[in-house]
Amino acid sequence: MARQTDTARRRESMIIVGGGLGGLSTGCYARMNGYRTRIFEMHEIPGGSCTGWDRSDFTFDWCVSWLLGNGPGNEMYQIWLELGALQGKEMRHFDVFNIVRAQDGRAVYFYSDPDRLESHLLGLSPADAAPIREFCAGIRTFRKALAAYPFLKPVGLMGRLERWRMLASFTPYFNTIRKSIAVLMTDFSQRFRDPLLREAFNFILYEKHPAFPVLPFYFQLASHANHAAGVPEGGSLALARSIEERYRGLGGEITYNAKVEEILVERDRAVGVRLSDGREFRADIVVSAADGHTTVMKLLKGQYLNDTYRRLYTSLIDEPGQLSPGYVALFLGLRKPFPTGDPCTTYLLDERQAAELTGIRCRSMNVQFRTRHYPELAPADSTVVFATYFSDIAPWRALHEGPEQSSRIRRGEELHTLPVKHGREYMAAKRRVRNGIVGFLDERFPGFKDAVAVADVSTPLTQVRYTGVYDGTFPGWNPFVEGAETVEEEIKKSGPVLPGLSDFYLSGVWATIGGLIRAAAAGRHVMQFICRDDGLEFTAEIDRSAPPPTHLVIPVGRPGPARRTVPAGAGQAARTEDSENVETGALA
Repeated sequence: MARQTDTARRRESMIIVGGGLGGLSTGCYARMNGYRTRIFEMHEIPGGSCTGWDRSDFTFDWCVSWLLGNGPGNEMYQIWLELGALQGKEMRHFDVFNIVRAQDGRAVYFYSDPDRLESHLLGLSPADAAPIREFCAGIRTFRKALAAYPFLKPVGLMGRLERWRMLASFTPYFNTIRKSIAVLMTDFSQRFRDPLLREAFNFILYEKHPAFPVLPFYFQLASHANHAAGVPEGGSLALARSIEERYRGLGGEITYNAKVEEILVERDRAVGVRLSDGREFRADIVVSAADGHTTVMKLLKGQYLNDTYRRLYTSLIDEPGQLSPGYVALFLGLRKPFPTGDPCTTYLLDERQAAELTGIRCRSMNVQFRTRHYPELAPADSTVVFATYFSDIAPWRALHEGPEQSSRIRRGEELHTLPVKHGREYMAAKRRVRNGIVGFLDERFPGFKDAVAVADVSTPLTQVRYTGVYDGTFPGWNPFVEGAETVEEEIKKSGPVLPGLSDFYLSGVWATIGGLIRAAAAGRHVMQFICRDDGLEFTAEIDRSAPPPTHLVIPVGRPGPARRTVPAGAGQAARTEDSENVETGALA
């Protein structure tokens, strides 16, 4: 790949478009390597989709149900520590990843510990011993393999020897990885004789993912079993604010309520940005961590696309299944505790129940008693419930009226994420969603409906309003399909750049595939490319300004005290104890 700069000048300043986790991460690593940086974010707060908001005295947390890499034994953990995301916080881990409940009331508890999971599943269906034992053996293998997964350095920058060593590290796990990536979970699940298991396995990851092979199910459950996929104290917005604090502490600047309308280009070189209010800012480098379609088709006017990117963003992006689905989410603040509410349950719905939920893709709904995750985000003796389902944006667009996003002046300042009027039919659909879910839960938890004090419904159009993301998708390209694989191959081959445009780079979830840890890793990766192009040695350091995180394991659905744990290395048993929090994960 041709370098993005000539050797006659030293690039020193950088503008970053977007203050989500990808933009914040890019800013942190840029500052660690000596670049002057300024982030422009159109919202009033950091985080992008990693966010939460207040309603009355409740905080509704929209994003983190599990955070990959929030415990040691893998390279993901080092990235979070470098970004200052976890230090000084308690990491909470449930011993059940998800519960799947059928319409007849039967339930499958997907314990993260493969031994407990195997025992539970065999108790439900002894006739399915073969696929049960194969699946649980795969989790055990992946618990060891997690330490070998590369997150710190992009494959595109690895030399031949580095790639050989990386592949060699996977040798003990090769057969399991090969088989698990070649078989779709929808096909694997058909091996079960028991109808409940045949259906439930498709919903381990909360919703049904038809394009997912078995591999990501192994990866998530193994991470959870290694206590590296819990939730961080304070929730999603607090996670984003911790990284923002790290960024500011490194000397970075961030400007909110600043919507970038155009990336300025002179002689095929990115030189700065123009904001919606007409102001222009210049820098030696421009990095976009914003929505991929907005970046290439609007901010750059579709001018720097090779055949691969042109197909990605003009045709493939609109094909069914290429983007991750949008979500409809209902938040409820309840003036009553519900101790029998489990942290996370996927309910399989009948046609009547699903008919109330506009845009629903599959007859299922995930319900989290969110105060089990984040008790600090609600008053004492109260409950927050977070109910979600996959939803296409088209049915909501068919109901709405007016603009999907509108910038307005308020108190002399231009704001870009203010509410917009979607019309009566749209609001009626939101009320049906709220009433349908509340009625469903009231049948299962006596007194539920009467305890509701606050309710809030978000749709894919809500996601568009707050982040500008294409079709309300989160988090961008759907893994394991053509679009995602094309993006990965293009970046591996050429780096996070666009052909013919110098001093410009891509970051964030649209420059990679996956969720929050991938967005965070993308910031590290893009800076390694930039340092390579500038002839600098990339450097990164762990934030040592606060103590390491502590870890808490919380039993689900059985009596007994919470168990506190020191996560062990991958594949080793964790040490647990019924005592106070213990500091874990030395910052080394």
